[in-house]
Amino acid sequence: MPERKRILVVGGSAAGPKAAARARRLDEEAEIIILQKAPDLSMASCGYPYYVGGVFNERSQLLSTATGVIRDPKFYLNAKNIIAKTETETVKIDRARKTVTARNLRTGAEETLAYDRLILATGALPKQPPLPGIDLAGVTALHSLADVDYLRQVRDEKKTARAVIIGGGLIGIEAAEALRLAGLEVTVVEMLPQILAFLDWELAKLVENHVRSKKVNVLTGNGIAGFKGENGKLAGVKLADGTELPAELAIVAIGVSPNAKLAREAGLEIGKTGGIAVNKYLQTSDQDIYAAGDCVESENLITSGRVHAPFGDLANLEGRVAGENAVRGNQVVFPGVIQTGICKVFDYTAGSTGLSEKAAREAGQTGIETVISASPDKPGYMKGLLLVTKLVVGRKTERILGAQVIGPGDASRQLSQWAVAIKGKLTVEDMANADLPYHPNYSSAIDHGIATAHIMQNKLRGLMRGVSATEVKKKIEAGEKPFLLDARGPDEFEQMRLGLGEHLIPLGALRKRLGEMPPDKNAEIICYCKISLRGYEAARVLMQKGWTNVKVMEGGLMAWPYPREK
Repeated sequence: MPERKRILVVGGSAAGPKAAARARRLDEEAEIIILQKAPDLSMASCGYPYYVGGVFNERSQLLSTATGVIRDPKFYLNAKNIIAKTETETVKIDRARKTVTARNLRTGAEETLAYDRLILATGALPKQPPLPGIDLAGVTALHSLADVDYLRQVRDEKKTARAVIIGGGLIGIEAAEALRLAGLEVTVVEMLPQILAFLDWELAKLVENHVRSKKVNVLTGNGIAGFKGENGKLAGVKLADGTELPAELAIVAIGVSPNAKLAREAGLEIGKTGGIAVNKYLQTSDQDIYAAGDCVESENLITSGRVHAPFGDLANLEGRVAGENAVRGNQVVFPGVIQTGICKVFDYTAGSTGLSEKAAREAGQTGIETVISASPDKPGYMKGLLLVTKLVVGRKTERILGAQVIGPGDASRQLSQWAVAIKGKLTVEDMANADLPYHPNYSSAIDHGIATAHIMQNKLRGLMRGVSATEVKKKIEAGEKPFLLDARGPDEFEQMRLGLGEHLIPLGALRKRLGEMPPDKNAEIICYCKISLRGYEAARVLMQKGWTNVKVMEGGLMAWPYPREK
């Protein structure tokens, strides 16, 4: 009979339990032990903001299976024959002896456990800047279940009126929504020029406008200098520019760092991102130790660079691979990431997969082309909602490198399509003719994503010259005077318009009113409409009538992130 293996798993949030469960399913005889520092196991951390905001009220749902069973040590023992030790901190790894030292946080007692294979799933830690007053009562993160319990208490007691969120990333914006739902006055402070740094500026600004419409104050381009207190409690937040914001609550949400301290002290290789270095089998520099989840660094499949990708779904996928390889040898691989992320922002969804334009240029990608498209996610008669997509491709290869999707429409479906396209190394041509399911309940006859690919095709083939709203604004501010052609109808113009001296010529009347166009056939003309479909058709008319410098404002008025006259 083969010798019984002992698999130790350090960390009990996402990757650790998944690794342990996968190992058990493939090896019924192995002894599997989870060592978890926190009191709870397998926490649904992505649900934290929604419990704080009162979307659901049963805390147990953050710890339960789909059938409502709490995932506690008793559950792991009975259902999976896995020993789970909570409130147990792993303090040392002795690689030579293949042991770990664990400390019971309730009693202080230590024990030494031997292992055949060790899986590290120590997660990430919230970044906490060394600012004056950060230890005041009322200053917290939104990372642990203890943080969540505190914030839920704040919500339920209804004694706190004003909150400041430091950081406009995923967690910061989700926290802002949760606190706004709880009735607090909320200000988001972001040091960068925009919120949601995974988006390019023009899409992030559209999301910011939506956040502001929900009565959340957003301050970008400003940092935090410190926290002011009274009697040990938070009273205000001082910004880098000297502004002071009164507040009884502050959430620090400026990102996370890999929790690699245990691995580093054990002499394991640490990558340049600060995460544990692993190979495609999720094996560390020690062949008997694997690592998975937010504590590792991964390969970016587009750039081949190393990145830290702390996402809950990736942690589960990595845990599955690490658990299988720990019991069966290196049988399966985790190839890397393209960094797909999505978040709910009040009535909007905002997501990104692959490279943004900014990230592509920072990674040294050359010869890229971008396009912005706007259209409903399904027909108007089915109450379609707006989507705005920015697509990034390689100009020569036409390979899809990245996509960002925002809006009140079904952005998740769109983003999923682009993520698969990027992972599969598909091209614009592939997506322009994608055979997707169509029904008016779910999409237009030409799906929004396919339409985006069509616009990119037109641009790559020279059938359309695009210009972004940002570029148009810069031209106006620089004193340039392009001929702005609004191809909508008079009623639409009265309801909403830029107010930049544009010329209203409805598409249906354009061929009869060509005499109103600039007599200089080389003059710059920028066409648009609500989403720039009619703008594109107007541009095609003018180009075939001899005008040589005709452009389309991509995404039309729906992608205009600046104030309008109406």
